[in-house]
Amino acid sequence: MRGNEKLKGHLLILAANVLFAINMPISKFLLPSHLEPEALTVMRMAFACVMFWICSLFVPAEKVPLKDMGTLFICALCGVGFNQGLFIWGLNITSPVDASIIATAVPIFVMILAAFILKEPITRMKAFGVLLGITGAVSLILQSANSANQTSSLAGNLLITFSGFIYSVYLVLSKPLTMKYSAITMMKWMFLFSTLSVLPFTFGHIASSPAFHRTVLDYQELGAIFFVLFGATFVPYLLIPMSLKRIRPTTVSMYNYVQPIIASFITVLIGQDTFSITKLLSALFVFVGVYLVTQSKSREDMEKEKAAKTTKK
Repeated sequence: MRGNEKLKGHLLILAANVLFAINMPISKFLLPSHLEPEALTVMRMAFACVMFWICSLFVPAEKVPLKDMGTLFICALCGVGFNQGLFIWGLNITSPVDASIIATAVPIFVMILAAFILKEPITRMKAFGVLLGITGAVSLILQSANSANQTSSLAGNLLITFSGFIYSVYLVLSKPLTMKYSAITMMKWMFLFSTLSVLPFTFGHIASSPAFHRTVLDYQELGAIFFVLFGATFVPYLLIPMSLKRIRPTTVSMYNYVQPIIASFITVLIGQDTFSITKLLSALFVFVGVYLVTQSKSREDMEKEKAAKTTKK
């Protein structure tokens, strides 16, 4: 039974990352000719907030104490508010391929945070994986600064890098909450907090976005907006806590490497971006780094091995 639950956790987070990857070229299509970055950010939060509160009417109510509300508020800022805002603003001025490659560094951030917060050991394999991953991410950012390709941007890549870091904070902090509350309960509060925090600063951008000043309906535009709101926000954020309930945060973050594979294929296929050899090498450094980090032993694994050796003696 436990094996089936782990498999379910892997499938849930795989589906979430596939949706996130498809979101990159679609959001790039919408920005900024259809929607301003600030408008798309607050629309995602508000839509998901309404959807999760509607869903909460059909599931058993769970009482959340004030202490956990505080943690949920921090998770809301890290996992939704700042994360989505910085990502959308960064994607608006950089390449979807660059964004998806940088997103694969999240497992490295999670490993470092887990060492400080959860006291997970940093083994030689983990350290080498971090070195490779950081080398790949920094290489990508530096080439963006010197690239003649206008789709890449140093500022955009830095925004997405920081977005990935604070998303990692969310993954680590939210793990204990996923064992106590349902995904619906967590998300309804997180999206409420994030919407209320961002709405006063972004509401005006909705009214000024080109999409809301057209006299003729653009069904391609409407379809893209609906996918971003429903398929790339509501559904993935429902799946993430469900997967965290079944597998470790580091394992969950490992699936970020699916994003550049899918996003790169889509963006190159539709002519929205190119994928150079240099970017491929940068991605390989990150992928190998992620693999080494996720394959290294956790504190739980080391404690089990130590206990087994003690028993044998």
